[in-house]
Amino acid sequence: MPTEPRLSLDTRAARNLATTTKTRPQMQAITSRWLLRMLPWIDVRGGTYRVNRRLTHRVGRGRVSVAQRGADDVRIVPETLAELPVLRGFDDVDVLSAIAATFTPREVQPGEVIAEAGAPVTETYVIAHGRLEKLSTGKYGTTEALGVIADGDQFGDEALGEEDPHWPCTLRAGTAGTIMVSPRAELQRILGASAALREHVQRYLAGTRRPVNRRGEAAVHIAAGHVGEPDIPGTFVDYDLHPREYELSVSQTILRVHTRVADLYNDPMSQLEQQLRLTVHEIRERQEWELLNNREFGLLHNADYGQRIYTWSGPPTPDDLDDLISMRRKTRLLLAHPKAIAAFFRECNKRGLVPGSAEVNGHEIPAWRGIPIFPCGKIPISKEQTTSILAMRTGEDDQGVVGLHQTGIPEEYEPGLNVRFMGIDAKAVMSYLVSAYYSTAILVPDAIGILENVDIAAPRS
Repeated sequence: MPTEPRLSLDTRAARNLATTTKTRPQMQAITSRWLLRMLPWIDVRGGTYRVNRRLTHRVGRGRVSVAQRGADDVRIVPETLAELPVLRGFDDVDVLSAIAATFTPREVQPGEVIAEAGAPVTETYVIAHGRLEKLSTGKYGTTEALGVIADGDQFGDEALGEEDPHWPCTLRAGTAGTIMVSPRAELQRILGASAALREHVQRYLAGTRRPVNRRGEAAVHIAAGHVGEPDIPGTFVDYDLHPREYELSVSQTILRVHTRVADLYNDPMSQLEQQLRLTVHEIRERQEWELLNNREFGLLHNADYGQRIYTWSGPPTPDDLDDLISMRRKTRLLLAHPKAIAAFFRECNKRGLVPGSAEVNGHEIPAWRGIPIFPCGKIPISKEQTTSILAMRTGEDDQGVVGLHQTGIPEEYEPGLNVRFMGIDAKAVMSYLVSAYYSTAILVPDAIGILENVDIAAPRS
């Protein structure tokens, strides 16, 4: 209280007679949600979206999991050996366990050569931790880098199916790490002892000899460049008999508003409207997170392993983004955590490069090779300060990535989102069920690629 008598009215008292100028309720968690804005959305009338593809004979390569129970106790998870192309679909756990038991850990140091190009394959390797470089000798005797493989990748599994396999390239450790090693003789012994495994491997080898195009799809026989009157081959395009189907997922919450609040405190702003606006923002934020991180349909988990690459040195360099972009036609956008974008800019600064920009819906977005790089804070960052950068081709017409929702649902509030009144309980509280239905689909494997293990930690000067 003032100690001296006032000569005019106190502002604290005067504001009781004045109408304040106020904002709508604010929310810090709202982001730009570029993924939701840039995906083409398909109206899924039946609630399920089936992706039909051509029949593929070439089996993809997955990741083998390694369990570490101590510094010297590193083991292969047997069931994940079915990610090897030659073992895809083989489900005899006893045989897989026997194969997993043949792997022993070996420490490697930077620069150590694991295998020499042209040498016989005598061992199969699975990378438990670390980074290996694939090298070859060029036409003029120079050493050329073919790529990088890291955690969970495997090589030398030809030892299980081929008669006299040889290394197609040299493998050299880029960092210190641990690899799991299985002698070829042990694998051949298990192959000889298991009739089921022999039959499975023979079926696999027979399938690899079928004519395919460069993407592993069943070949279409076409005659070209011929003269005279030769017999023209007949053909047909075979389809996958078991196409993947995507069901719409849902995010829901129940919004509660007391009738007294809705009756008495609606001027100048509707309390229900503001509560609903903030709730919808929260659901849309969760929707974008699910489109990236959900294990069933999220883009980070469903991208083909053949479309995942690693950085050459750790941080995201212009060379790494060029490699990522070159893996597909019509890359429409890049999606990265803001810290990954900052790390990329640091690498550009080191090289004296200035990234460009692109105008998207009236916004100036940083770009590389004319492709906009959109920020997305929902891409996770590991405790080792590594993250991922996504490159996408979008749209049904381009066989890209599409978002899925259903419009015209009962009591629709926004496309694919509805608000349904649930009644008033005995405590005079109104309840509204807020639901959003969505999913995402990758139409062909090369529609999306991921640059993994991107180091975003700022180097010390």
